[in-house]
Amino acid sequence: MELQLQVPRNVEAEMAVLGSIILDETLVVEIMDELSVDDFFDSRNHIIFQAMVNLYTNGKGLDFTSLISYLEANNNLEQCGGIEYLNSIINYNYSTINIDTYVSLVREASLKRLTINSLSNLAQKGYDAKINANDYLTSVEEVIFNLSKKRKTSNFIGINEVTTTVKEKMNKNSEAKGGITGISTGFSGLDKITLGFQPEQLIILAARPAMGKSALAMNIAVNVASVNKDSKAVVAIFSLEMGMDQLVERMISSEASIDLNLIRSGDIVGSDYRAYETGCEKLNNLNLYFDDSSMVTLEDIRTKCRKLKATVGLDFVVIDYLQLIDGTGSGAKSRQEEVSKISRGLKMMARELQIPVLALAQLSREVEKREDKKPIMADLRDSGSIEQDADMVTFLYREEYYSKNKTEEKPKSQKATLIISKNRSGTAGVELEFLFEGNHSKFSEIGKETN
Repeated sequence: MELQLQVPRNVEAEMAVLGSIILDETLVVEIMDELSVDDFFDSRNHIIFQAMVNLYTNGKGLDFTSLISYLEANNNLEQCGGIEYLNSIINYNYSTINIDTYVSLVREASLKRLTINSLSNLAQKGYDAKINANDYLTSVEEVIFNLSKKRKTSNFIGINEVTTTVKEKMNKNSEAKGGITGISTGFSGLDKITLGFQPEQLIILAARPAMGKSALAMNIAVNVASVNKDSKAVVAIFSLEMGMDQLVERMISSEASIDLNLIRSGDIVGSDYRAYETGCEKLNNLNLYFDDSSMVTLEDIRTKCRKLKATVGLDFVVIDYLQLIDGTGSGAKSRQEEVSKISRGLKMMARELQIPVLALAQLSREVEKREDKKPIMADLRDSGSIEQDADMVTFLYREEYYSKNKTEEKPKSQKATLIISKNRSGTAGVELEFLFEGNHSKFSEIGKETN
């Protein structure tokens, strides 16, 4: 005997919800917050609830007589079963005390229907030979993620619950080593100002080309993997500009203090080769993961990070760099709007995954046109909402880069300044001094921060 499948529904619970509103119209506010018109399966109940919502929105009463008058005036009375069906709702066996249960039953059935319909549509799409497999998987993950957000939303939380949470967090932070409450960057001066990169933070590191921002980001990535969670912290690196082999060459150069050109040429001998082997061994023991896809979208990044967190874990993400993320398909009307959606998406990803995200960004050419070349917020290229979405905005600046005598040979080590222009969690307007060894792709702290 073939099993007959029935579409999930609970018409009795729908009738109980409607009847409860007629008996106590103050319930409509609570119910409207939990249910939408589309949550009602029975078309008659759908029409009646829509009428109730319209009456409430227009400041009208929701009693039996007002409801009938409204349905008649809009030629919907017969469509919803007439007075006979409305009377059956009134006379149905229910109690307003159980309204939460009725609402929950209606919502549960609605969510099941939505899931079935969404997955059925996805299944049909899968038969289309024109759809790329990766794009199809991305759309599947997006649908699942959106469905998960349809679950019952939380209500307001009282101040007493929040103060309890704050106190627990404060007590936990008081036990943190060295005052670092987040992920240590491996740079003590930066950690002092930030207390470490915090979960949910979007951190922007911006500079003009050739300032060394990629090198600094890789230094931070290696440090995070090395000094957090007993060297077990997991770091994901998205390189949209350079191949992963180029990044790792820089990492080895920094760790082993070997000239980058020697690594690239393979001309390493003696003690340098032993240092090279030691550097490789150290890096091999770290949880560093790379993706150097050149045409990566925000959704690609989010999907890969979710997968990495679900399998091996994830503590920190580096993206080099933000403006190279592919924004096609976002529906944006301009590049600035695209970048704004990308920066907002990165912030939401940081919140969803409970991790700090470091995104590199290019500065506009306007920096080069003025006498004082120290970067400011307005220099962020295609800025849109980058500065609004970011919890921290930092700029990397090397004065020696702008030396008037371009033919003069630059020293192997140059002073670099990290300017913290925005910091929601701490002090802003701070400058940290570093020494940049370009031939080793290495940054090291010098001196103390200045205001």
